[in-house]
Order: sequence, then structure tokens, then C-alpha cells
Amino acid sequence: MKKINAFILFTQPEQAAKTVEELKQSELVKKIYLLTPENVTETIAGCKNIPIDSLQSTETIKKIARKSSADYTLIYQKSTVLKLGYFALERMLRIAEDASAGMVYADYYAIANGEKNNHPVIDYQEGSLRDDFNFGSLLVYNAKALKEAAKRMKKESYQFAGLYDLRLKVSQRHPLVHINEYLYTEIEEDTRASGQKIFDYVDPKNRAVQIEMEQACTRHLKDVGAYLKPKFEKIEFDKGAFEYEASVIIPVRNRIKTIKDAIESVLKQKTDFKFNLIVVNNHSTDGTTEAIDEFKDERLIHIIPERDDLGIGGCWNMGVHSEKCGKFAVQLDSDDVYSDENTLQKIVNAFYEQNCAMVVGTYQMTNFAMEEIPPGIIDHREWTPDNGRNNALRINGLGAPRAFYTPILREIKVPNTSYGEDYALGLNISRRYQIGRIYDVLYLCRRWEDNSDASLDIVKMNGHNTYKDRIRTWELQARKRPH
Repeated sequence: MKKINAFILFTQPEQAAKTVEELKQSELVKKIYLLTPENVTETIAGCKNIPIDSLQSTETIKKIARKSSADYTLIYQKSTVLKLGYFALERMLRIAEDASAGMVYADYYAIANGEKNNHPVIDYQEGSLRDDFNFGSLLVYNAKALKEAAKRMKKESYQFAGLYDLRLKVSQRHPLVHINEYLYTEIEEDTRASGQKIFDYVDPKNRAVQIEMEQACTRHLKDVGAYLKPKFEKIEFDKGAFEYEASVIIPVRNRIKTIKDAIESVLKQKTDFKFNLIVVNNHSTDGTTEAIDEFKDERLIHIIPERDDLGIGGCWNMGVHSEKCGKFAVQLDSDDVYSDENTLQKIVNAFYEQNCAMVVGTYQMTNFAMEEIPPGIIDHREWTPDNGRNNALRINGLGAPRAFYTPILREIKVPNTSYGEDYALGLNISRRYQIGRIYDVLYLCRRWEDNSDASLDIVKMNGHNTYKDRIRTWELQARKRPH
């Protein structure tokens, strides 16, 4: 039977000791190494200490690679107690052998607030480039694959992106295999709702981490032939004749509490061009329809589709393909409002000034009363003109509000989904064209209990993440084709 070297964190000695005892129950575990903070002399009988700066650094990965003398390398990423399932390690090694995997990971049970729940994870695919992809806390690498990847870390010296870099490098030559069986139990430390977690990657305090993650992802894209140089097709803004220079498009279904605010924030815009507002009302039943009809303004076009199979993307297509749609189609969600009366003018100006097919602005997080809440202003400053479209494959969104040059949007068309449709557009457009940026706050994004991503269960979150990974996979395949 193949053997394992195990590497566990030793930041909480009592919990580490329990995990060590758990690992010693398996005949597969040959050696156990304790990853300790610097200058720690305390140890556990039968284990060896390895001083590290952090689990996430390149130097730690290289230390693990040097000590990995068995066939497989187990890395447990948490300092809380690990409880293995019955013959869990045997199962993981069996699948690793059968699938010729570079790394295997599994579904698990999570204990949060004293309650034990199923925590399934998702399959890794080519487009699973998010640095926050959830593998669970227990990773089992083929030691040869790990050591070979570590040898290729010649130029890298990351403080935060070492483990991410390892996973990317292993995935270039070996499959990362998901075992959809519950093989261990861990303690869940982050018990926030899904809506509170989704903006972590743009929190300003995480900026240093994100810079390193971008560097690692960009290196990976170059290695696999999917990197795009900063060369863009020029836009000629003369395709077709448009009655309006811009149209704001609001898809809506059952938003009686917010739709009036959204409409009013559009109609008060001050511009030096002609604009309108297209509200695509997807068969609301809560009074939203009547609230829209209260506005007696010829600039407001109220569309109720005959179709009953439209998601948010489908509603966007309905608005964009209307003969009343302007040269530029500008987004506003029915929950949200523009920050002032100059937003639309700034967006249209940006198209011409930056010669882009899409413009993305900056928004401010607020509660329902439009009072600022953490993390505050979301400006996506990680986007750079040279590398934004490459880094876009790593992050989960591009920002808001979004606006598009209508002829290009009509050509591409919006995926008929209610999640990720805007991200898919951004990736597709950025493959050929520059995406413009505005770093003034243009938009107030209201977070409240009825937001579509406010509090998702794990199955729904996994579905969303799988779809975005699939979008990235398709985009990677398209970008690699010219090479």
C-alpha cells in the first residue's frame, strides 16, 4: 500500500495533538510534520517540526516538497481538529491511483455553531482559476507531482499565493480530482452568510494578497497559452443609426420596494445627449407593474415580454434588441440607484475617451436606507489596462455599473441566466476589446434580505460557482485557440 507524509498546522497545540492522534490511526501515514510558527520549540511525540512563515507562502511549499519522501503528501489547512471518515485515506489514495490524479479532495462534513452539516464541493475544471476555490481543508497530493511543481517555482517568491501557485502548476500536468463522497469532518470558522463573503476579494485590506494572486494566475495563463497581450481592436462608433445616444436598461421582477427609486435616479440624469429608460418587467405580481406605470414620462419605455422563459440575461436581450435602444446600453439593477445626476454623462464620455466596447464604474455598498456598509467603495482597482482581461479570469466579477456599445452587445448577446451573465459578457468582450474604467462612485448598491445572493445555501452557491467556472473554461478554450 502506498504511504503518506502528513503536514498539519501547529498553531493550536491541543487541537493539533488531537489531529495527530487521528492521523496515527491510519497505517498509511508514514510521517507527520508540524508546520509551526518561527521559534516554537514545543512538539508532539513522533512528529517533526518545520518552522514556516505561513502556510500560503512559496517558501513553505518548497519546504514541504523537500520533506515529502512518501508516495503522497497530505496537507491539512486548518488548525482545528480533523476527524477522518472510516478508511477515508485508503479511499483517497485508491481514487488518486485510479485517476492518475495530481491531487484529490473530497466532500466533507462541516461543524458550525455546534451543528454538523453536509458540505459538498464542486469538480475542478480548466476554468476553476478562482484563488478562493473551495477544495475543503484536506488536500492529498501525489508527491511526485507536488515536487515537480515546486521545482518550477524558480522565479516565484510569494507570501500569500504559494499554495494557489502550487495548485495551478500541478493542474497544468495532472488532473485535480474531486471525490464526491463525505470523507472527513472539519470545523467551519467562517459562518457569515454568502452575501457577506462575496466581496472579500475586493476588500482594500486584501490588496497585497490580490496582487500576488494576479501574478500567479497571469504566469499560469502564459504557461497554458491563454495569456492575452495588451493589444485591442479599435472601436468605430458609427455602426447603425440610433434615435438615442444611451439607454438605461432595468430588468425587474417583483421589486415594489425599490423600483421607484431606481427609475427616479435615471430620469433625473443630466446629459448633453438624448437618452431613455427601458424597463423590462418580467411578469411582476407584487405591484411593480403598476408602480412603473405611475411614471408619466415619454423617456420611460415599459416592456412586458410575451415570453415566460426569460432570466435577467434574457430581459437584457429584450431591451437591447428593442428598436428604441440607444447606441450605448447602460445597466441599473432594480435594487439600486445612481449616485447622482451625472452618472450617465460620465459613462458615455468614457466610451469615446477610452475607445472601449464596455465601461465599468465604481459602486458603494449601502444598506437599504442607502447608508454605507463594509467594505464600502468597490472600485476594482485590480483592473489595469494591460492585464485586466487576464486577471478577469481569476476574479468573480468586474464591477458596476456596466455599460456596453450596443452593436457589439447585439452581436454577442447576453446568456439567458439570472447569475453570471454580466461576467460572461465581460470576459467575451475583453478578449477583443478594451474595457474602460471609471473610478468615481457612480452607483449605490443596496444590500438587503431580498438580494438574489444575500444568503444562499451551499447547493445554490455550488451551482453558481460551477457555472462561473464553466464560463471561464469556455473563455480559456477560446483564448488558447489562436495560439
